[in-house]
Amino acid sequence: MDRRKFIAYSLAATSIAPAAMAQDAENVDVVEMVLGNPDATVTLTEYASFTCPHCARFHTDVMPSLKTDYIDTNKIKFVYREVYFDRLGLWGGMLARCGGPDKYFGIVDMLYKRQSDWTHGADSAAIAENLYKIGRIAGLKNEDMQACLQDQDMAQALVATFQENAEADGVNSTPSLIINGVAHGNQSYSALKKLLDAQLES
Repeated sequence: MDRRKFIAYSLAATSIAPAAMAQDAENVDVVEMVLGNPDATVTLTEYASFTCPHCARFHTDVMPSLKTDYIDTNKIKFVYREVYFDRLGLWGGMLARCGGPDKYFGIVDMLYKRQSDWTHGADSAAIAENLYKIGRIAGLKNEDMQACLQDQDMAQALVATFQENAEADGVNSTPSLIINGVAHGNQSYSALKKLLDAQLES
């Protein structure tokens, strides 16, 4: 998919007008979500959508080994960036951020593992309740989650940040992996390991 079409489609799906984004995005701080060694010589950035089945498989099949071998050992810096194809993906991102950086990646794991459950519901209220169930497991309170999901300024800032980052990195599909500034598509663990090892050895 052409990058401009990719971003335009994502913006349209979230129903957030670019004019509104431009007006309010600068007023909200969007925290970059990072694991591993912030000073590592190798940075792996993942672009992914919480409603993308391929992204869910990446987090099930690749992420555990990646975390054990490269992130927990401080060999790399891992940056996770959300892509928004639809309102549900945006809501997932807003919920994940509701507990702050300490709870973020735990909620991300649950969103992917339970993707087929929480993304289905009779209406928006039912899907929101599905998200609340995940949040409660993570220790979030209903009133806090409601405030997070209704924060339009944050929603606009998140989409604006996604747009800026995706343009800069040439992202047009998910999951997309950027290793030290070089874009790669979805990778098996063995293929990703070769790419990371080559960067670590260079």
